[in-house]
Amino acid sequence: MQRPKICACNRSPRGMFSKLLVANRGEIALRVMRTAKEMGIATVAVYSEADRDSLHVRFADEAYLLGPAASYLNTERVLEAAKRSGAQAVHPGYGFLAENAAFARAIIEAGLTWVGPHPDAIEGMGDKVSARQTMAAAGVPIVPGGTEAIKDIAGVQTAAKRYGLPLALKAAGGGGGKGLKIAHTADELETAFTTAKREASAYFKNDTIYAERYLENPKHIELQILADKHGTVLHVGERDCSLQRRHQKLWEETPPAIAEKTRAAMRTAGIKAARAINYDSVGTIECLVKGDDFYFLEMNTRIQVEHTVSEMVSGLDLIREQLLVAAGERLGCDQEAIVFRGHSIEARINAEDPAADFRPAPGTITRYREPAGLGVRVDSAAFEGYTISADYDSLIAKLIVWAPDRDQARARLRRAIDEFQIEGVPTTLGILRALIDEPAVVRADYGTATLERFARSFGESSDAPRALTTTHSTSSEPIRVEINDRLYQVRVLDSPMAKRFASPVASARTIASSDGNDVISPMHGIVVELGVKERDKVLAGQMVAVIEAMKMMNEVRAHKDGVVSKVHASLGSSVEAQAPLVTLTQRESE
Repeated sequence: MQRPKICACNRSPRGMFSKLLVANRGEIALRVMRTAKEMGIATVAVYSEADRDSLHVRFADEAYLLGPAASYLNTERVLEAAKRSGAQAVHPGYGFLAENAAFARAIIEAGLTWVGPHPDAIEGMGDKVSARQTMAAAGVPIVPGGTEAIKDIAGVQTAAKRYGLPLALKAAGGGGGKGLKIAHTADELETAFTTAKREASAYFKNDTIYAERYLENPKHIELQILADKHGTVLHVGERDCSLQRRHQKLWEETPPAIAEKTRAAMRTAGIKAARAINYDSVGTIECLVKGDDFYFLEMNTRIQVEHTVSEMVSGLDLIREQLLVAAGERLGCDQEAIVFRGHSIEARINAEDPAADFRPAPGTITRYREPAGLGVRVDSAAFEGYTISADYDSLIAKLIVWAPDRDQARARLRRAIDEFQIEGVPTTLGILRALIDEPAVVRADYGTATLERFARSFGESSDAPRALTTTHSTSSEPIRVEINDRLYQVRVLDSPMAKRFASPVASARTIASSDGNDVISPMHGIVVELGVKERDKVLAGQMVAVIEAMKMMNEVRAHKDGVVSKVHASLGSSVEAQAPLVTLTQRESE
C-alpha cells in the first residue's frame, strides 16, 4: 500500500534572517511576532504615540516610536527604525503599507528582505482596472463590466446602458468596501459616482473609478494562495466571507457551501491567476459566486485578516510559510499533501454599534475576558483598560473556532461568545450571537446582503433592545443571589439600577443636542466634507457633513428643517463626539 504524502510546509527554517521588523500594530503584529519567536527570529515593533502601551509593543524584543497616529504610513520612519534596530526583514501585516508597491521597493532597495510578493505583483493587482485586464487576458472570468476608467457622469450613464442596473461604481485603488457605491436607479448614478470618487480620493489618493454590474446578494468566496519564488503555486482552500456590513466582513468560514464543480473551477482559475503575475507569497483571490458561476473580483497581495480559518482546517501556519518564502526557501509540500479537516468560523469582534448601522464606537474597555476551551482561538491585542482609538479600525478581537463539522462549529461559536466578556464599548458580539441561529446562516445559503438585512430586521424586532444592549458585549456581570443554598445569577433589566448595566448604545445614537438646534457629530473623527454653509436652507435628512472615523466614512444628516445660522466645524478639522457641527434656526418662511 502506498504511504500518504506528508506535508512539510511547517518545516524548520535553515538560512533565515535573524531579526524581523513588523510594520503594523495590534493583533496582526502580535500574530506575526509569535510565529517569528517560534522560529527563533528576534522581533522589532514600531508604534505611534497612541500605541505606547499596546501589547505588540510590550511583546516585541525591541520597539521604536514612529510619531503621531498616522505615522505607520511614514516609509522613512519605518526604514529608520529598521536601520537603528538592525532588522534584516520587514513584514507589513495587513492594511497600512501592506499593499504599497513603493514601500515594498523601498524596503528592497534598502537591502532588507520584503515579506510579501514582488512589487510588480502588488502594483498590478493594486489597481483594480489593471487587475481586471490581467485576469481577463489570462482567461479568468471577471464580473461583467468595464476594464477602463470612467472619467465623468457621461461615462457612468454609458456603463449603465451597457451593463444594466444596479451598477457598482468602484475605486480602482480600493478595497474593504471603501470607494464602492451602488446605483440601483438611473437617478442615483450621479450621486453614486461623486461619492465613490470622493471616498477613493480620501482613502487611496486616487479617484479613478470603474464600473461593473452589481450582483444581487452573491456569495463572496475567496481562495487562499500560497506560492514560492521557484514557480510552485498551491491553494489552501476557500473561505466564505459573505456576511458583511458596509461591504466589510464580519464572519468568515471554511469550507464554504458551494457546488463542487464551482470549487474545482475556482481553484484552477486562482492558481492560473497567481501564475499569470508570477506570484510569490501568500495572497487571496476574491470572487463573487452566483449559482454555479464565479467571477474574479480582486486579489489581495498580503495576508488576510481571516487567514486564521484556513490555518485551522489545514494545520498550516501561513505566517511561517510566508516568512520562509520571503527567505527564498521552496514550499515544503505539494498540493496533495495539504489536507483539509473539519470546519472553522471566524467572528470579528468590533467596537461598533449594530443598532446604529454599525457605527464605530471608540472608547476604553473596562472589562475584558476571553473564552477558551477545545477548538477556540482568540487573536487580539485588547485588555482591560485598553483604549480603542478613533484613529484606527474598530477591531477588538478575532474569535475563531474549529470543530469536526459545521453544526458543531456553530455550537462552539455560540458557547465561546457566551463566555466572551467585553465592557465599556458596544460591540458586535450580540448580533454575532444572534446570527448563529439565523435561518440563512443555519442553511449556509446566505449572501453579501444577508447581514445588513438581518441587522435591520433585528433592530426592528421587539427583542432588539434586549439583544443589543444586555448581551455579552456590553452587560455587566450578573448579580449573584443565594436562596435556600442555591446560587442564582440575575441580570437587572427594568429597574432604575438597570442604567448601570445598559449599553452606551443610546448615547451613541443621539443625533441632536438637548436644545434641538445643533446637528452634532456622533463620534470623534475628521471632517472630510461639509455639505452646507451659513444661511443655507436645510431639509430634514439632508447631509450636513461627512466624518471619517475608524477608517469609515459617516454621513451626518440634519434631524429637522432649518437655516444654518452657524458652522462650527471646518474641513479637515478634528471633531469630538457630541460636538456641534452646525446650528440650525427656523426656516426663514416660518
